[in-house]
Amino acid sequence: MYRSSVAIAGSGFMGSTHLEALRRLGITVAGVVCSSPEKAQQTASDFGVPNAYGSYEDMLADSAVGAVHICVPNNLHYTMAKQALLAGKHVMCEKPLAMDSRETEDLVWVAEQSGLAAGVCYNLRYYPLNFEARHLAGGGQLGRLFHVNGCYIQDWLQLETDFNWRVDSGKGGALRAVADIGTHWMDMVQMITGQKIHRVFADLATVHESRSHAGSAMPVDTEDCASILFRMDGGLAGSFFVSQVASGRKNTIRYEISGEKGAIAWDSERPEELWRGYRGRTNETMVKDPSLLSAGAMRHTSYPGGHMEGYPDTFKHCFHDFYSYIEAGNFTSPPPFPTFPDGHRELQLCEAILKSHRQQSWVEVG
Repeated sequence: MYRSSVAIAGSGFMGSTHLEALRRLGITVAGVVCSSPEKAQQTASDFGVPNAYGSYEDMLADSAVGAVHICVPNNLHYTMAKQALLAGKHVMCEKPLAMDSRETEDLVWVAEQSGLAAGVCYNLRYYPLNFEARHLAGGGQLGRLFHVNGCYIQDWLQLETDFNWRVDSGKGGALRAVADIGTHWMDMVQMITGQKIHRVFADLATVHESRSHAGSAMPVDTEDCASILFRMDGGLAGSFFVSQVASGRKNTIRYEISGEKGAIAWDSERPEELWRGYRGRTNETMVKDPSLLSAGAMRHTSYPGGHMEGYPDTFKHCFHDFYSYIEAGNFTSPPPFPTFPDGHRELQLCEAILKSHRQQSWVEVG
C-alpha cells in the first residue's frame, strides 16, 4: 500500500471519516490543516496525528506529504485541489469537486497535465452489492435495460431550526440536496448501468424559505427536495427523488433497474441484500457472500458472508482503489476510482438540473 504520508484538510465529519479509513488501510496520516492554527492543534491532538499545519501552504510545503484529502466546504475545493496538484500532490477531494463546471473543467485539465492521481470521493458506489449489480446490468443478465428509478432521502434538515453551512449557497453552491446527495445517486446508477445521463427534467422545492441561525432568520435559496426525470445515452429512462426533509429517513438510498430478462433493486438500509425480480418465476434475494459474488464485487468485499459491510467500509474501498492505482504507477491505465472527469460531469448534471427547473423544460447535459 501507499508508502508516503497523507495530509487531511478539514476537521469535520468528513475529515475524521477519511482519517479512520486511511488508518484501516495502514496509510500514514502526517497531519491536518484547519480554518485556524488553534483548531488544527486541537484536531491533531484529538485525532492523534503528529502535525498541526499552520496553513494550507505549510502543509503543501511538507515534502513527506505525497497526497492530500480535501474535506472542507465546497467553495474551497477548487482552489485547494488546484494548489495541491500544482505542488505535486495526489488529490482525493470530497464532492462536489467545485462550485461550477468552469472550475471543474479547469481542474480536469490541471490534473491531466500534472500526471498525478486525482479522485472525487463518490464513495457510496463502493457498497459491494453495487458492483454485483454492475456485473448483472452490464453483463447482459438483465437483457436490454428499460428503466431505472430510486431515491436518496434524509431528514436532518427537516426543521426550520436545522442549519448547516450547506444551506448557504455561498459556501455550498446553488444546489444543495441534489449536489450533496443526489450526485451520489447519479454516480451510482451511471456506474452500475454503464450509461451516462444526458437529458434531465427537474422540479425543485424549498420547504423552508428561511432558517433560524445565530438568533436570526437566514433566507434560504437552496432546495430541500427535488424530483428529476432523465434519459441516459443508452436509451434508459429514469427518475429519482432527493430530499433532506423526509421524516424518519436518516440516509436512505434506493434504486431499481428493470430490463427485458429481469430486474434488480438495492436499499442502503439493507445493504447486504440485492433483490432480483423475474416475470415467469419466483423472485430472489441475494445476500452478500464473497464466495458467491462476481470477481468485481468480490474485490470490494472484505468480510465473509453474514458479516455486514457498511458506510465506513465504502471509504476504505474507495481509498484502496485510489492508493493501489498510485502504487501501481501506470497513470495511463483507466483509474478504477471516481475521477476529476467524473466530478466535472456531476457538476454539468447539477447545472442542467438547475436550468431545467428554472425553465421547466428538458435540458441537455453539458
